[in-house]
Amino acid sequence: MTVTGSCSRIAVVGYGYWGSKHVRVVSSLRDVAVTVVEADEQRLSEAGAHYPAARLCRSLDEAIDDVDGVVVATPAGSHVAVASAALRAGRHVLVEKPLTTTVADAEMLVDLADRSGVHLMTGHTFEYNPAVWKLREIVRSGALGRILYIDAQRLSLGRYQVDVDVVWDLAPHDISIVSFLLDEMPATTSVWAKRNVGIRHSDVAHLRLDFPRSRTHAFVHVSWLSPRKVRTVTVIGERRMAVYDDISDNERIRIYDIGVDPATVDDGSGAHGLPMTYRTGDITSPYVPFEEPLLVQDGHFVDCIRGDAACRTPGRRGLDVVRVLTAADRSMTTGLPAEVTPALDDATRISAAAS
Repeated sequence: MTVTGSCSRIAVVGYGYWGSKHVRVVSSLRDVAVTVVEADEQRLSEAGAHYPAARLCRSLDEAIDDVDGVVVATPAGSHVAVASAALRAGRHVLVEKPLTTTVADAEMLVDLADRSGVHLMTGHTFEYNPAVWKLREIVRSGALGRILYIDAQRLSLGRYQVDVDVVWDLAPHDISIVSFLLDEMPATTSVWAKRNVGIRHSDVAHLRLDFPRSRTHAFVHVSWLSPRKVRTVTVIGERRMAVYDDISDNERIRIYDIGVDPATVDDGSGAHGLPMTYRTGDITSPYVPFEEPLLVQDGHFVDCIRGDAACRTPGRRGLDVVRVLTAADRSMTTGLPAEVTPALDDATRISAAAS
């Protein structure tokens, strides 16, 4: 992606796992100057060694007067403090997922951005993934028929977090993807979660998300404790089925022309027959040109700063996902389904973000 226009100055706050990726990507954008903000001396030195052209600062206060936008890539619990400081200074802000760890904090950031007249963007990276765009196109075309359910899996071994559990760490991706595909936020959620290792957070969880307008459900499995890295979304339709595999080198989307139909048992002799008839057909894989989603996302952030684009994942989108995560917490506490706090017209907002 090429970003045009005058030079933009971007500060990346946090040089950890995601922060280092943002610095790499932002540094590659045309006419962008990068400032790395990191309190840890060792990490800051590492950033300087890898990116000698970058300005180095130990705090956002040192950098804020000389930047146009701020990327917040610190631990989730600190997002609200860093983002609010940047917004109050009148800077555009991109916050890694989750936007915040409470609904009240997310609402405050959205309101603050509106009052400051600047962009607040949420880092829902998969909404900038060409394969997810293609899957959305397939779903919306009706090629799969009515969507019966969606199954998402995000599993791997590692990256235990200090301040959030596996649901808040990994599920934002799949909540974002599924709601993007369906143009709808879930109305209720049910969660089973378990802590297997350590003393603090759940490391494996299963979520059920209910979408009443679409008359469908999604099931999300997330885990920090799996021997294999899995990143799949399976969409089951009445006519066809599709699988998105983010780890696949080439066929990231496969469409299966297969399915089942209820069989009609006309007489007693068929009582022991299969209750379904099975349809089988071709498996196709549409070509999806690869673009690094983080590069697309951060380039879009720069375009928004320059006034060249309307934000596709604004703060309100991040707020919607935080509402779902908060409902998931209530479900884990009670063991019962939890209603997602209603917000604005979900379909209108998600469709606008995707256009």
